[in-house]
Amino acid sequence: MKKFNFRKVLDGLTAASPVGSSGGGSGSGAGGSVHPGGTAGAAGTPREEIQETLTSDYFQICKTVRHGFPYLPTALAFDPVQKILAIGTRTGAIRILGRPGVDCYCQHESGAAVLQLQFLINEGALVSACADDALHLWNLRQKQPAILHSLKFNRERITYCHLPFQSKWLYVGTERGNTHIVNIESFILSGYVIMWNKAIELSTKTHPGPVVHLSDSPRDEGKLLIGYENGTIVFWDLRSKRADLRAYYDEAIHSVAWHHEGKQFMCSHSDGSLTLWNLKSPNRPFQTTIPHGKVQRDGKKPESCKPILKVEYKTCKNSEPFVVFSGGLSYDKPCRRPSLTIMHGKAITVLEMDHPIVDFLTLCETPYPNEFQEPYAVVVLLEKDLIVVDLTQTNFPIFENPYPIDIHESPVTCTEYFADCPPDLIPVLYSVGAKHKKQGYSNKEWPISGGAWNLGAQTYPEIIITGHADGSVKFWDASAITLQMLYKLKTSKVFEKQKVGEGKATAEIVEEDPFAVQMMYWCPESRIFCVAGVSAYVIVYRFSKHEVNTEIASLEVRLQSEVEDIITPEPETNPPFPDASSQLPSLKSLSGSTNTVACEGTMKDSIPCLSVKARPVRMPPGYQADLVIQLVWVDGEPPQQITSLAVNSAYGLVAFGNCNGLAVVDFMQKTVLLSMGTLDLYGSSDPYQRQPRSPRKSRQFAAGLTELSDSPVSLELERCKSPTSDHVNGHCTSPTSQSCSSGKRLSSADVSRANRRGPGRPPFRKAQSAACMEISLPVTTEENRENSFSRSRSSSVSSIDRDSKEAITALFFMESFARKNDSAVSSCLWVGTGLGMVIILSLNLPASDDLRHSEPVVVSPSGTVLTLKGAVLTFACLDCMGTLTHQPYEVWRDPHSADDGDKTRKRKLVMHSPSSSQDMGDHQFAVICSEKQAKVFSLPSQTCLYVHNITETSFLLRADVVTLCNSVCLACFCANGHIMTLSLPSLRPLLDMNYLPVTDMRIARTFCFTNEGQALYLSSPTEIQRLTYSQEMCDNLQDMLGDLFTPVETPEAQNRGFLKGLFGGSGQAFDREELFGEATAGKASRSLAQHIPGSGGIEGVRGAAGGVIGDLTRARIALDERGQKLGELDERTASMMASAEAFSKHAHEVMLKYKDKKWYQF
Repeated sequence: MKKFNFRKVLDGLTAASPVGSSGGGSGSGAGGSVHPGGTAGAAGTPREEIQETLTSDYFQICKTVRHGFPYLPTALAFDPVQKILAIGTRTGAIRILGRPGVDCYCQHESGAAVLQLQFLINEGALVSACADDALHLWNLRQKQPAILHSLKFNRERITYCHLPFQSKWLYVGTERGNTHIVNIESFILSGYVIMWNKAIELSTKTHPGPVVHLSDSPRDEGKLLIGYENGTIVFWDLRSKRADLRAYYDEAIHSVAWHHEGKQFMCSHSDGSLTLWNLKSPNRPFQTTIPHGKVQRDGKKPESCKPILKVEYKTCKNSEPFVVFSGGLSYDKPCRRPSLTIMHGKAITVLEMDHPIVDFLTLCETPYPNEFQEPYAVVVLLEKDLIVVDLTQTNFPIFENPYPIDIHESPVTCTEYFADCPPDLIPVLYSVGAKHKKQGYSNKEWPISGGAWNLGAQTYPEIIITGHADGSVKFWDASAITLQMLYKLKTSKVFEKQKVGEGKATAEIVEEDPFAVQMMYWCPESRIFCVAGVSAYVIVYRFSKHEVNTEIASLEVRLQSEVEDIITPEPETNPPFPDASSQLPSLKSLSGSTNTVACEGTMKDSIPCLSVKARPVRMPPGYQADLVIQLVWVDGEPPQQITSLAVNSAYGLVAFGNCNGLAVVDFMQKTVLLSMGTLDLYGSSDPYQRQPRSPRKSRQFAAGLTELSDSPVSLELERCKSPTSDHVNGHCTSPTSQSCSSGKRLSSADVSRANRRGPGRPPFRKAQSAACMEISLPVTTEENRENSFSRSRSSSVSSIDRDSKEAITALFFMESFARKNDSAVSSCLWVGTGLGMVIILSLNLPASDDLRHSEPVVVSPSGTVLTLKGAVLTFACLDCMGTLTHQPYEVWRDPHSADDGDKTRKRKLVMHSPSSSQDMGDHQFAVICSEKQAKVFSLPSQTCLYVHNITETSFLLRADVVTLCNSVCLACFCANGHIMTLSLPSLRPLLDMNYLPVTDMRIARTFCFTNEGQALYLSSPTEIQRLTYSQEMCDNLQDMLGDLFTPVETPEAQNRGFLKGLFGGSGQAFDREELFGEATAGKASRSLAQHIPGSGGIEGVRGAAGGVIGDLTRARIALDERGQKLGELDERTASMMASAEAFSKHAHEVMLKYKDKKWYQF
């Protein structure tokens, strides 16, 4: 184990020389170096030894599990014996679901859309047909399924597949109307082909269209029903290779369903009709109905309806059959929602859905098609939901869905992830969330109950929090790689509902979703929760188990940079931090006179974007609003979006900032302590000579106006600057926007055009004032992203004037040394800005807790300013032994508990501050990470001990100091896709992997790290992808995942009786192997389809290693390879035999020619 030594420096001494840095390329550097700060006089100080236990062997990245609804679903399949469900998507993904905890994600490498899925029932395998005309066989007998075989069709497009129960021959219909047969075991085409021109009558002059349906007769497996798109139905005899019967209908066919006896079948058509056909009279259907068509008075055919896309015909032993279909609604009701119709006897029930229906399946008691089906449920796959309807009850209730598929109920706008949080939180949140559950679900158990799952070794509690566009916040139990919703909080309930005519006030800064959650801050120990919304507000929540009825306290804050108002070159004479008493405005309700909206044409001032409810509000148990803080319009300019947020329960303070400045609010006394521009925070410590603007005679007031700089001088201050103040909000500002030489102002129309929604913008973007950003560039392609993320932006001492609005990008409360000469820690607020500046503010709290509600809190500058490259992202504090120091917090107590007496009202604080009385407790390390580099400072000397340049050509999107294996490290996610970890405090690179390309700003906005080597991001608008960067968790992942396949006995077929067996046909007499095998049918053309061995062969062996299954799998793969080699040998042998035969024939002809000739005739 390597030890890192450094010198402890005397207080007040500065570094003797500039700190060197480790080189950094794209995503990583060469490693941090130790830089002893101080002079030779410090050499006599005692040495400190910090043992860093983490090495690169502790780190490895892999994806663990994906939660949520499959994005853009296209296909559905169900195994009635294993009771697992598979969903295919347009992006080539497959999700396999079983009992809660059994949730598997697979991805086709091609990314082609999944057209159809077919389970090999109770075999632990799945066939997928994709839009690139490839068939794939997936092995489900391992925890992470893999492809065993693939078959790529070269000349025909796949349109429909059918795999009979307990058969190894797959029927494949194509766009040309042909039907091919594939051996599932070897994944090789049979020579048996049903050509379209043989299937239809010779007299037919038109092509029947693509194959839209294939199924074998329940009565006789030797008969295949083929449905063509134009309305032609062919009943093909596989033995005699001819059509037994043909039926024609003048409307296109969408689907076909058999009656279980195999004597009749039903078709759905494009005119909204259902036709019932009898095999004995195929000339015309014996029953035609248009279920939703209006009956004409004169006895004519009912009017046409929308197409019935799918129908299922399921029989019951003790009741009428069920006919279930999607579509078929009347055209005269265009606004009706998509529906599923259930016909049972004479009763017709229409179930309206919230989203379009993609597919549905009827779940039946038996897997055998020739028995009474006894349907008990219908699984309905919608574009954005999965619903299961209970058919056993007359009112058809739906089952309560145990899967977390409603993550996207409202679009996710931000995420936070907490691993190893207090264990009592999950049951407490569940108890308050359970009271809001809906009623009216089916009382039956969830029918998709296959697979097996156990808790595994990982037992620490994990919570994921998602913020949404409608203002809702969801708390999820994420323990043991599962996901279950605990509690939902609606932040919009503190505001008045906007009326239709009142949208203009907000519309100037918010395009839509004015309540969208932009940032969240949660303290699990104190249960304080804070939310920043897109309409420039902050809500502080306290947790209570008791319902209350109370008014909502609210404050208004003016936060606007006033640099443009400077009209003389003299410096300001007013102190930057006024007296504390002037910073304590009284609590006011937003319903007062200050809320009167200015008349049309007048300048808006001191008006918030939203109105807080003035009346008492009933707050149920759970999180209850304690204080609402709103930024207001200032001189006709709207408030800017909040870019940083922090709250501390021990101090009773909440701090937030934007591109204009910083606000600090005392949420215990409900007062504003600080509200000022970023430049004023420096006070006399401002390292830059900021030039005032030239005087102007008049000032134009318009929302979203800005003056672009006319100073192109460049300096290293903003080097490689990324759009940090804006990338949090989901879009990118160009780091190289050209400055206007004329210094002209943008018109409000220009600004609105620049802020129009682009493909890379989130759904909740506001038309942000251009005053705090340069030209907005929605990121759509990787090339654009590299250009916008990686260029360098010009800046100089004089061009600070252009970037006078310096965004606050990071905030952190901690017990620290605020100044160089401090001998003990004190309460501090660390402030990081978009220019890489770190400002430390001192917090003077009342000496005793009894005075906390009466004495004012004073915020004052410490004079300490530190610098980094790029915008500051995160802070952390380590004690003198290198252990992570947690922020102070107040132990949670119920604010509305009935048994709280005077004694119990006293707050219990946990300060986590190192004791100065200890021999080694008189200094600490401050870890600061910006989008470009990380630095570790020794406090109170403020010497930079370590620095690591993380990237030069890109920038970090997220950085978190996390614990792993009882140690601590810095985890970083870079815009170029690299995930990195650095040791602390020495900043040695431990991991650097180009793992996750930022293909969408959604990833950049939602990626977050947490303790124990875990992270997550939103992989699609509906799915959360979790990953781990811990080697230990990668090694244990197999134990944590659920089993998709469990040994289950296939149910026995019912005894059909002697007469039915004699006259009803029997599938046992039909030998598919004899008919479709190579001996009888020959080989298919090699150019028709190409067999591709799957990469999952060896993985399948490893997954099934040990026991009979492993041996069988190995043997099967060996046989496949041997068969393939024998096939190649056969072809070569046949070619040689043909060549030899031709040679023999030619030689015989020559012999006959010269047989009777004499020697002199040659």
